[in-house]
Amino acid sequence: MAITRVTQNMMMDRSLSSLQTALGRLAKTQEQLATGRIINRPSDSPTETTAAMRLRASISDQTQFGRNAEDGLGWLGQIDTSLMSMLSEVRTAYDRALQGASSGSVSPAAREAFAVEVDQIRQSAIAGANTTYLGRPVFGGLTPDKTAYDQDGVLQRPDAAGDVMHTVANGVQIKVNVNGSDVFGPDGSNLFNALEALSNHLRAGDTAGLQGDVEKIASQMDVITTTLADVGTRYNRVDNAVQSAKDVTLSLQTSLSNVENVDLPRAMVDLQMQEVAFQAALATTARVMQPSLLDFLR
Repeated sequence: MAITRVTQNMMMDRSLSSLQTALGRLAKTQEQLATGRIINRPSDSPTETTAAMRLRASISDQTQFGRNAEDGLGWLGQIDTSLMSMLSEVRTAYDRALQGASSGSVSPAAREAFAVEVDQIRQSAIAGANTTYLGRPVFGGLTPDKTAYDQDGVLQRPDAAGDVMHTVANGVQIKVNVNGSDVFGPDGSNLFNALEALSNHLRAGDTAGLQGDVEKIASQMDVITTTLADVGTRYNRVDNAVQSAKDVTLSLQTSLSNVENVDLPRAMVDLQMQEVAFQAALATTARVMQPSLLDFLR
């Protein structure tokens, strides 16, 4: 059987190597405590690093979904507020049309007062149709202009009608705008034209015309009401998407923390144990590996 000769140099090399290994473990634990992370470089754990990168990418996606959804809430909230206000005003105009259509019960002065009120309602409705969110008209479709309708209630960019879609989840898109022509009607026979005709018929005392106005405005109210219901449904979907994105993000962050973050109590115990072991190793090596006279002569 071969006998391996153990020399003083071999013992010193192995002792120093063991000390370096222990010191490396101690330094790694100190680094983890200082940074609060298990993974400080890819070489610490290539597998966990890949998992962490994927989790971070997913968190980034969910964060963007949440931003898109919150922006969509802004769009739909503005639309809802505008249409609710407009519906109330149009209902007032409807009442004035009913009163004006009652022949013989309204004086010319009252008709003129009704007409002035309807004119104000029309201007307010046009202003509502130009409601914007972050500088974009919510009823203008994909128009690059800052307003959807001109002062006469004519859609400025009818060719720009389109859907503003927001991605609120993976593969889920929700429309966050309302095209003006869909809710107010096409140019020439839209809500603003109906209000203008109502004002003219009130001043002229045209009972037959007023009866037709009653039907038109009632139809416009129905369209606005239906649109409000649709907007409310979409608002709820987007609101749920906001909460879903937050929940998923929280879950992903928890998973990322489990992968990357250090267990502080455990790491502190490990650090103390390694410090004691390293100090003991230093003391033992110093006692055992004392240099001989030959080492000094060399």
